Amino acid sequence: MNIVPIVEGHGDVEAVPVLLRRLAAATGRLANIMRPIRQPRSRLVKPDGLERAVELAALKGGADGAILVVLDADDDCAAQLGPRMLAWAMAARADRAIAVVLAVREFEAWFLAAADSLRVAGKLPAATTPPSDPEAIRDAKGWLSRCLARRYDEPVDQPAFAALFDLTAARRCASFDKLVRDVERLLAGN
Repeated sequence: MNIVPIVEGHGDVEAVPVLLRRLAAATGRLANIMRPIRQPRSRLVKPDGLERAVELAALKGGADGAILVVLDADDDCAAQLGPRMLAWAMAARADRAIAVVLAVREFEAWFLAAADSLRVAGKLPAATTPPSDPEAIRDAKGWLSRCLARRYDEPVDQPAFAALFDLTAARRCASFDKLVRDVERLLAGN
C-alpha cells in the first residue's frame, strides 16, 4: 500500500514520513510512505486548494494509494476544520482512503507531550519536563527553542525528534491519538 502525505511545512516533508514509518512498524504492517506533497497551509484550508493537492496525491499514490493530510490547526478548532477538510478531500476523490489530521496548535506539541523521551535520548536538556497540557501551548516551537537554548530548526530538528519521541507518551495529545488511529485505519485498507 502507498500512503501519500500532504503537508504544509518544510520540516514536515522529512518528519512526517519518518513518523509514518514508525507507526506502520508498530502495527506490523507494510506500507510505502511516499514523499509528501507540500502546499502552504493557506491553500490547504480552502476547498479548491485541498482538492488540487488530493488529486495530485491520488495520481502519485496509484490505484490503491491512501492519502493522509497532516497540518497544524494553529488557532483553528481542529474538531471543526478537520471534518470540513475531510469532506472537501472526499468530494475530490471518494474512491480513495483519506484521513485528515490537524495537530492541535502545532505538530511540535506532540514532541512536548513526549519531552521525557527526547530528554533521555539527549535531544533536550536534562532539566526538561513536559508541560501538563502540550496542546494548549500556542508556540511549541518557541517552547522547544527555550529548552534547547537555541532556535528550534524545523527542517533539522523535526525529523530528528520524529525518529525518537515516545509514541505512547505522545498519545496524551488527542490530535496525535487521532493520527495513530487514522494511520492504523489506512494501513488496514479502510
